[in-house]
Amino acid sequence: MQAKTKTKTKTKAMVKAQARERVLGRLALNRATLDRQLLLRRSTDLSVEDAVGHLVGLQAQNVKPPYYALAARLEGFDPAELSGLLADRRVVRTVTMRSTIHLHTAEDAFPVRQLMQSALERELTAFRAGLVGVDLKELAGIAREAVEVEPRTMKQLREVLLVRWPDADPQSLAIAARCVLPLVQVTPRGLWRRSGQVALTTAGHWLGTPGDSQGDAAGPDAMVLRYLAAFGPASVKDMQTWARLTRLREVFERLRPGLRTFRDENGVELFDLPDAPRPDPDTPAPPRFLPEYDNLLLSHADRTRVVPAAYKGRTWKGNYTYCVFLLDGFLAGLWRLVEDAGSGTAVLVIEPFESPEKLGREQRDALTTEAGRMLTRIAETSTSYDIRFGTVYGTVKDGSALGQ
Repeated sequence: MQAKTKTKTKTKAMVKAQARERVLGRLALNRATLDRQLLLRRSTDLSVEDAVGHLVGLQAQNVKPPYYALAARLEGFDPAELSGLLADRRVVRTVTMRSTIHLHTAEDAFPVRQLMQSALERELTAFRAGLVGVDLKELAGIAREAVEVEPRTMKQLREVLLVRWPDADPQSLAIAARCVLPLVQVTPRGLWRRSGQVALTTAGHWLGTPGDSQGDAAGPDAMVLRYLAAFGPASVKDMQTWARLTRLREVFERLRPGLRTFRDENGVELFDLPDAPRPDPDTPAPPRFLPEYDNLLLSHADRTRVVPAAYKGRTWKGNYTYCVFLLDGFLAGLWRLVEDAGSGTAVLVIEPFESPEKLGREQRDALTTEAGRMLTRIAETSTSYDIRFGTVYGTVKDGSALGQ
């Protein structure tokens, strides 16, 4: 009976505590997240390198997204500065969160990768049929030696590994190498307007840090705090979605005494840093043009803080993902830039999910102003700019026919 009484008392205390927790509505979460993401106002004091570190990396599955992402977040951003950091090996392109290519600072590259290692190893279960008889430790040694002699493309790496395991699946061998070794893409891949094919070496070899180590590994506690600083307030499931890691509940519980807690409108518990910015929900949110795969759209289990339910799945067609823009803080449409080096022209096409006629004059003007601002940063070699409201899906590669 005494045990039951204690349980009831504890339950009542938890209910009262939850009742005292502030509820954060969708707008409040939206503005807080935009602020952490440097999208509510462009940063005027963060360097490019510091911004990449604050955001815990940038999606970089293609070459241009990190440049577009920073143009939307930093005042006076110059693509040449990020390109210079890549050339100087102060930022690198490597596989981390969600098994995708991210741009990280040299300081973060290995620690973040090490934290994600368990998720990458789980990925290998999908390829085990093609890896029968393959010793992963031996594979890592052969692959390391090959890419440290000279950077290798994935095709070249497959060919090296097939010598040892001729009966294995070539693609599975290459994926295994990527999962067991912290490989980075060497330049000129990723440089602004100078990109080359993907060639790989180890993080340690590229950064000059023996054993692929750059400082201590990023522990889960420290990474939770960094995630909240860039994406909070957030739930445990939100961070697990961002990192594709599991069993993070115990980490949040360990950190709970030093965190603030909230509830969203569905009653989900949210954690946050005590002094993190949580702007007034009525704070204006200017339009922002973001690249495909921007982490803002991929780093929460519940994406409605940025993606209206009606627009879920509207940012891609088949296997192609489109650049997107935000209006009043929420996903509102697609955009595409077409540059013609021959004529020196750059055309930016804006396709709202709602009919352009339904947008108010003020919204259209704000989008056009922001588009012009982006063009001066990311199409700086063009001599004339054109901004159109049209159909992105109908845009052709050479720019000769754009949706009107």
